[in-house]
Formats: sequence, C-alpha cells, structure tokens
Amino acid sequence: MKAVFVFVFILLVSACSSTPNRGTNNPTEKVALDNTTAVKNQLMQLHSEWKGTPYRFGGMSKRGVDCSGFVALGFNDKFGIKLPRTTDEQRSVGKSVSKSQLREGDLVFFKTGWSTRHVGIYIGNNQFLHASTSQGVMISSLNNSYWKQKYWLSRRL
Repeated sequence: MKAVFVFVFILLVSACSSTPNRGTNNPTEKVALDNTTAVKNQLMQLHSEWKGTPYRFGGMSKRGVDCSGFVALGFNDKFGIKLPRTTDEQRSVGKSVSKSQLREGDLVFFKTGWSTRHVGIYIGNNQFLHASTSQGVMISSLNNSYWKQKYWLSRRL
C-alpha cells in the first residue's frame, strides 16, 4: 500500500513539472545554420574566444589547436553539431557547395601541400575563420593570394 502511495505521489508531482523555456534569450540554445545573421554572430564570438590560440598539430584545447580540431570544437560548442575529428573526414560531411554560393557556417577546404589539407569556417564577405599554422586562430580572406591559390572545395552542413 505504501508503494502505491509513493507511486501516485511521484506521478502527481511530475505531472505538474514543466520544461524550461528554450526561447531565444536562452544562452545555451544552439543556432540553426540557416539563420545567417545568428551564425555570423556565433562565429564572431567563437573568434573572440579563440583568437590567437596557437596552432598545435592534434591539439584540442586553448593551449593549442589544429584546424580540424578547431572546426570540430567550434561546431560542437556553437551549433551542437558533432563533426569528425580530421580534415579528411570533415570533407565528406554535408553537401558540396560552390565557392560563389558560400554562406556563413560553410566549411572551406584547401590543398596546402601534396598531401596536406586545411579547413576553416566561412564567415561571409570572402573571409573564413581557421587555425593557421603560423598565427594560430585568426580570420583570413579567400581573396588572399595564398588562400585563393590553395582553395579546394566547400561543404554545407
């Protein structure tokens, strides 16, 4: 009899509970990638949080991060999207998008050597956010002579 009373009590108490409001004022709410203004804001916040973090091959922290690690950490943190760890794996996610159709949040890939690949996140205005081997986390231009020559492909998640 006591077990039935406890069960009924729990049922009544849980029936009165509610879920927290997940409205736009909730700072933990993740942004949809089709909302370009919100995506740009999240990416600029990501930049301010990571700017200058040194490049470290295999790194996954603010002590040092590589390009694909930065992209994976950023997408998980800002958009709740879990991406594969490596550039090679990341180039297979989403769908192909032409350079002329890029929008905020698209992944941009570069062939920087015979077998070396690099990835960044497009932020609009022909710019992308990435972990540079020479300057750490930074914003670069797709129109920069180096990156323009090395551009390979883009993917939209």
